[in-house]
Amino acid sequence: MKRIMKWGLLALILCMFLPIRAFADAAVGDMIITLGENLTAEQKQMLLAEMGAPADAEILTVTNKEEHDYLGSYIASRLIGTKAISSSSITLEKAGTGLKVDSKNINWVTEEMYVNALATAGVKDATVHVTAPIPVSGTAALTGVIKAYELSSDKAIPEEVKQAANEEMVKTAQLGDQVGTDEATALITKIKEKMAINPPKTEADVRAIIESAAKELGITLTEEQIQSLIDLFNKLKDLNIDWNAVGNQLTEAKEKLSTFLHSEEGQSFLDKLKSFFSSLIDAIKSFFS
Repeated sequence: MKRIMKWGLLALILCMFLPIRAFADAAVGDMIITLGENLTAEQKQMLLAEMGAPADAEILTVTNKEEHDYLGSYIASRLIGTKAISSSSITLEKAGTGLKVDSKNINWVTEEMYVNALATAGVKDATVHVTAPIPVSGTAALTGVIKAYELSSDKAIPEEVKQAANEEMVKTAQLGDQVGTDEATALITKIKEKMAINPPKTEADVRAIIESAAKELGITLTEEQIQSLIDLFNKLKDLNIDWNAVGNQLTEAKEKLSTFLHSEEGQSFLDKLKSFFSSLIDAIKSFFS
């Protein structure tokens, strides 16, 4: 018995010094993949090839139950469906890189919406590819990406933060249906920028930030839309999210915001009005010349 204990102790000591590769030590360039549990073998191989998955990539499975757990409170169960097929890869990048997302066969959630929601969840410095074998809304993919990031960083993201990130993604997509996809994405990004500069302390502060951001972007919101955003960002406010850290991850979303602000669509009502009167004056001058 003493001999067995001696060898067991020796094995334990050796294990302490052997180089064991854990995902807590995941390095820049490492890829973690999530596949929907209901994909066929052929679909899995197709998506792995699309992702350029290395032979040693860690592969996680996302279940339909997990999708319902994180989305069931925000969209109808029939929209989530009964099969998990959304898949993703997340590749770790060096610190300061920010978040970058590209997608294929995703027809509702935009790449910038993913960036915003992932930043809210605390995901940092990564390149993400979201895909499916057939066109899907894309709402379920966020569950897999967050799951992969937790494993790669060895950092558990609080359940309430995951829920809030999923709610943000869905509400942004729904708002996009009502005011325009670019407008909705730009608004959420602008709100976060303002929260980073001057974190709100009260619900009234949250309302003021939302209304100010919408006004600056020339986006007209109904009271119902404003209240929906207040409910979301008031919840995020109470989660003590580091908005400066969130802002640092939004390079891609900010670029989209900049593009939107310089587009005709992004002009405020006053800018459009100014342009109209300028054209009218020119026309009158031309008429009398």
